Amino acid sequence: MNPDVSKIFYGYIIVASASIILLVLWAVFYSFGVFLIPLIQEFGWSRASTAGAFSLCSIIMGFAGIAGGRVNDTYGPRVVMSISGLVLGFGYIMMGFVNSVWQLYLFYGIFVGVGMVGGFVPLMSTIARWFNKRRGLMTGVISAAIGIGAVTGPPLANKLIVGYGWRMSYFILGASLMILVVSSAQLLKRDPADIGKSADGSEQCVYGSCSSNREGLSQGEALRTLRFWIYFAMIICFGFCLFSIMVHIVAHAVGIGLSAGRAAKILAAIGVFSIAGKLLMGRLTDTFGSRTIFLVNFILMSAALIWLVLAKDPWALFLFAALFGVAYGGGVTSESPLVAALFGLRAHGYLLGLISFGFALGGAFGPWITGRIFDISDSYRTAFMICAIFSAAGTFLTALLHLEAIGGAHHLKADLGTHLK
Repeated sequence: MNPDVSKIFYGYIIVASASIILLVLWAVFYSFGVFLIPLIQEFGWSRASTAGAFSLCSIIMGFAGIAGGRVNDTYGPRVVMSISGLVLGFGYIMMGFVNSVWQLYLFYGIFVGVGMVGGFVPLMSTIARWFNKRRGLMTGVISAAIGIGAVTGPPLANKLIVGYGWRMSYFILGASLMILVVSSAQLLKRDPADIGKSADGSEQCVYGSCSSNREGLSQGEALRTLRFWIYFAMIICFGFCLFSIMVHIVAHAVGIGLSAGRAAKILAAIGVFSIAGKLLMGRLTDTFGSRTIFLVNFILMSAALIWLVLAKDPWALFLFAALFGVAYGGGVTSESPLVAALFGLRAHGYLLGLISFGFALGGAFGPWITGRIFDISDSYRTAFMICAIFSAAGTFLTALLHLEAIGGAHHLKADLGTHLK
């Protein structure tokens, strides 16, 4: 039997390829927290200066996301993701040769930051173009791969460090990432119109004539709306909370008595529950709308962070991981569909890149501030309370986004208002 593979909508191949890439990229990226203590122990650096490399990486990643979205809108994800795999692989391999802080900031802060150009925007924007009715669900599926990476990456990194040391571990991870990402990228295509299809594969069209992906606001029109800047501020809060936890939760757990291996499982548990959050919230996004789901997830995140301030026992940390993981997963899944709902697909990649830059800004300041507070107070309690305040602010801004969308955004085209959820 030779089934007619042409009957398989190519969008699902895009989903599979994107899932592999995101799994690998984020498995290695989220392992930074596991490498944090070995780096500090070997070189005697402070937590703030060591985590500062992650902060620089987040800022560079934000700028790279804007460029990646723009390039993806024009040339497609194959080019962006191939470059991403090569640069990231090189950066991680060179981490195995680090002997000073400036090298840490060069190879992790700059090279990994540039390499993460493909870590979110190009693939999320590509899925938004390939799917309409199932956009939330398919975004949730590929976002779940990030969660799987968060589950598998830290424990794998911990085992590699125990068996081979942190230097060889970075070399192994970097080489593997380069091979898997570059090879998977060759299956990606920018737009269903490239193969004569419309979004979801629901109808045939003449090559180049599918216009749905050109509807919406231009980048200039979108930037003149108040809703864009509310969304931008809202996503800064989200990034601040997420990356503060992902970088410091392992060190916090070790500090209150857990072994390094068990502490890594807390980070992995966040990844496990983020998978459930991404799949569940992705499906619910198609039903209730991305703004509503983002609001729910900010409320969950706020509750989780307040609980973390009080948590002292291992079971309490795992409960935190469950709440925080679901909230994190749902927020990530809602980000790209919300851009499409607010502004359409005309400049989706570029606008998602700008929004993701806000996420990176929050992610840059969060870990550094958290580490600095620990260095001063020898405790994460105050830092986690600040994270809870940022999450509450994100909740408030998400509500404002809804109110503004109803009564404002004068530059938004009337027909797009019907798509806002």
